[in-house]
Formats: sequence, C-alpha cells, structure tokens
Amino acid sequence: MHVFITGGTGTIGSAVVAELLNNGHTVLALARSDGSAQTLGSAGAKVLRGDMADLDVLRSGAAQSDGVISLAFGRDYSSPDALAQAITEESAALAALGQELVGSDRPIVTVSGTPWVPERASTEADPLPIDGPVGGRGRSVNALLDLASRGVRSTAVRMPRTVHNEGKGGFAGLLTDQARRTGVAGYPGDGTQRWPAVHALDAAVLFRLALESAPAGTAWHAVADEGDAVRDIATVVGRRLGLPVEAVSEETFGPFGPIFAMDQPASSTHTRDALGWQPTHPGLLEDLENIQP
Repeated sequence: MHVFITGGTGTIGSAVVAELLNNGHTVLALARSDGSAQTLGSAGAKVLRGDMADLDVLRSGAAQSDGVISLAFGRDYSSPDALAQAITEESAALAALGQELVGSDRPIVTVSGTPWVPERASTEADPLPIDGPVGGRGRSVNALLDLASRGVRSTAVRMPRTVHNEGKGGFAGLLTDQARRTGVAGYPGDGTQRWPAVHALDAAVLFRLALESAPAGTAWHAVADEGDAVRDIATVVGRRLGLPVEAVSEETFGPFGPIFAMDQPASSTHTRDALGWQPTHPGLLEDLENIQP
C-alpha cells in the first residue's frame, strides 16, 4: 500500500514510518522543513513539502495514496489560545483529507486521545469528549468517522496520555521537562490519579493494523499500561534527575493542568482481541529509567 502520512517525524510518526516500510508499504510523508525532509528521506520515505495549513497539498498527498495516516498536531501548548489554534488547524486538515477520500473505500487512520470515564477504565466503546479544552479534537475525529457512510474506511487510534520511547514523550515527558525547568519533580493532586501509556513502537504496530484491516467507522485503543499512578511516574523522574518529588498546583502545568489531575485509566482489551495487537516493548515506568540527568 502507498501511504500518505502527516506528522512523520514525531515520536509516534517516526515509529509509524519505520513500521510501514518494514512491512512492505511505501510512504509519502509531509515535510514542512528541510530538516524534516532529510529525516524522512533518510528513513526511506518519499517527501511532499508543505504543512498542515496547506490544504491543497494535503489533498494532493491523499489523492496519490492508497491510504492515509494523519498524525500531525501543533507543538505549541503554552497557552489555551495556542492549543485551540492547533486543534482548529488539525480539524481543517482532517476535513480536507477525508473529503478527498469520499467514495474511494480507501482507509484513513487518525489519532485522538483515550476518553475519561468516571470510576473505571475507558473502553473503545466510550465516546470522545466534545467539550472542554480538547473537545474540538473529539468533534473533528467524530466527523471523520462519520465519513464511513460515504465510502471512506475511516478509523481512529486513541492514544494514551503518554506515548514514550527511551524515556521521552507524552505527559510523562512534559512532566520531566517541567521538572528540569523548576528543579522539582512535581505532580498535581494527590498523585494517585492514573495515566495510561504505550511505547511508541507498539503504537506504530496498531496504526499499521488499523490501516490494513480495521473496519470503517471504528475506534481502537493503543494502551499497553492501563494506568500508572502519576506519583509513581514523578518518583522515577525525580530519582533519575536527582530532584525532590512534591505535589504542585495544577496551574504549574498550564492548559494541561486540569487534564493532568484527572484519573483516566484506559483499557485495550477489545483492540487486542479484535486486531490481534500485542504490546511487546517496555512499560512506562521501566522506560523512564532511560531519562538522563
């Protein structure tokens, strides 16, 4: 399959590109800079220059492909406005990609987060939130999945709060970055809240499986660790960096503060049973031992 991918140089995207190429697919990857183009070319992908705001470029990439994986998302989460802008850009991009595939029965796989459900682990059957700081992502993903009725094999892989590789990435990575800046391995709330996690290399396998075989209009959970306590995550970070581990206010983490403070475990039982996905790489707490002082 010739696959058009956006976000191919990120923690998830670079793993997905390698997974596709190693399993007989070819890749056309969006690149917005010379550095990204060089990285993608060295990995074995063909390159299409442009960024997520270039909707004509996105349509061109989708038109040339047998399937699409959309992973790109803005990297500025420093304020509510910046986060909202990234969500708006992603929504427009998904709409353009999806419309290009209408009537073709070709697959498109997008990314979202596992939902929060009170007092239990969320499952693939639970709806995405469509309100709150990231509600716009839920609405745009739902719109893409609705294209299943218009001849698009649209699916969504829901990612846990931390996608990690070599101790980096996701919410745990943001917590680590904050610890380096402040000198404290801080956690919001009482630290008993749980974050699900997955190794990027395991997540990449699920994206490939969804692209190859997932039915239209379906959602899947790339969850290896159902829920690691945030205080346990902060404890490893503090030990690796030689910093004290303390509770801190939600505001310390900016727009992500309220999300960081939520107990949000997630299950992937249905995904494993239906698609035969089986994580094999280290869990989050083990992988965080790769953090360098």
